[in-house]
Amino acid sequence: MALTLLLLVPLVGAVVLLAAPPPTPARPGHRDAPIALATAGLAALLAVAVAIARPVVDAPWIRSLGVRWHFAVDGVSVALVLLTALLGVVVVLHTIVGPPPVGGSRSTLLGCVLLVEAGALATFLARDAVLFFLAFEVVLVPMWVLIRRFGDPHAADAVRADAAGRFVFFTVLGSTLMLLGILLLTHSTGTSDLAALTAARGAGLSTAVQATIAALLVGGLAIKVPLWPVHTWLPPAHTVAPTAGSVLLAAVLLKMGSYGIVRLAALPLPDGMALLAPGLAVLGVVGILWGGLACLVERDLKRLIAYSSVAHMGFVVLAIASGSPTGVQAALFGNVAHGIVSALLFLVVGDLKEQWGSADLTVARAALRDRSPRFGLALVMGLAAALGLPGLVSFWGEFLALYAAWSPGPGRPVGLLRACVVLGAVGLALAAAYALRVARIVWAGEGGDPAADPVRDLHSVRWGLVAAMLAAMVVLGLVPHLLLRLSAPDVEALVALVAR
Repeated sequence: MALTLLLLVPLVGAVVLLAAPPPTPARPGHRDAPIALATAGLAALLAVAVAIARPVVDAPWIRSLGVRWHFAVDGVSVALVLLTALLGVVVVLHTIVGPPPVGGSRSTLLGCVLLVEAGALATFLARDAVLFFLAFEVVLVPMWVLIRRFGDPHAADAVRADAAGRFVFFTVLGSTLMLLGILLLTHSTGTSDLAALTAARGAGLSTAVQATIAALLVGGLAIKVPLWPVHTWLPPAHTVAPTAGSVLLAAVLLKMGSYGIVRLAALPLPDGMALLAPGLAVLGVVGILWGGLACLVERDLKRLIAYSSVAHMGFVVLAIASGSPTGVQAALFGNVAHGIVSALLFLVVGDLKEQWGSADLTVARAALRDRSPRFGLALVMGLAAALGLPGLVSFWGEFLALYAAWSPGPGRPVGLLRACVVLGAVGLALAAAYALRVARIVWAGEGGDPAADPVRDLHSVRWGLVAAMLAAMVVLGLVPHLLLRLSAPDVEALVALVAR
């Protein structure tokens, strides 16, 4: 029941808010806040209950096609389920206490947020390949609405339309490739059940067929990661999206791509993934370097964080390409770490942009350290985590990714992957350079006039949300086994199964 409710509660809450009549003087629409907050809070409690009890829902759905209504949580997905549900609360609270949205009613915005949460949760819980695809597609329309309707009011309508259009075009292209891979996989094996596919380890399929299916699946999911060179939709989307959209996009939606590579390709098709692993590792490292170099010259702070996401997700892809239990652990840890850090940075930068009117780094501004110390602390801590500073959460995801690639699983080219490790270490140096650049410009200041550039510091609810993100970043950085032990038994068992 808890698992079923976890899927239904955000979906029902989203429908209620999206169907609510527009506010009028007689009906100001003040009920949208308690409905959204109660929905997100209940979903978070249910996610914790599901993470503890690990229930399973498995029943026939489309009998003629062999598709089952199969949802479950295991070590591979539990951390992402918790991350999605808890960030849902953060985004809803942040939206409620913020200014009225531009472009539509607050109930529509909150409804889209909950619908994205519902689709992401269903994606991480689905254990049928067809069901995974359907859940994956649920987030498309509400995220398009967030970017197109509720995007940056300072941006021209054509800019918002272009960013939203790119998001839809790339996502639909990726979904098409993924659907072709799922159909070919289901037709070739006779089942769409992911547990059965993982247990079969590609039995009865030649290496060439496995590689073809894996290439379609990885090609489609790489767009969502996003992997270089199909990352070009992400910076415009982040630049235009409201804070709620940027947080969900970076902290949740990107994880659906890397999680899908593990669940749909790496575990069911080990021989095919072994052939693709060298290319995947190279593209991941190119993304690390490309993202870092772009951040060194980027002038818009939101776009800069978007490019940093390309670099961070490159470490996740490199970890997956290693084909070892440590690599899968590193990918899962890196997903959660990036989710926390990117959510924190977009919360901070989104609030600053509301007050500045833009996120242009070429504009001289007063030092945050003097005028807004809480903003300054949150920004510096987020940047420190982004560069992989030891003691903060991102360090373990990136360190474990490099460690796994240095000692990859069987069938992987050791020399190539070790070369990728060296280049990945260069990417860490680039991360330090762009993080210090932003700290110098924004935190230390570039000679702006404090009287002409006032920034009201974080306070009340928004400061509480940022403080909670900072605490999670530090705690998981100092005690990483709190997260690693959630996934270790299942990851080791699954990787051992497919390697047998």
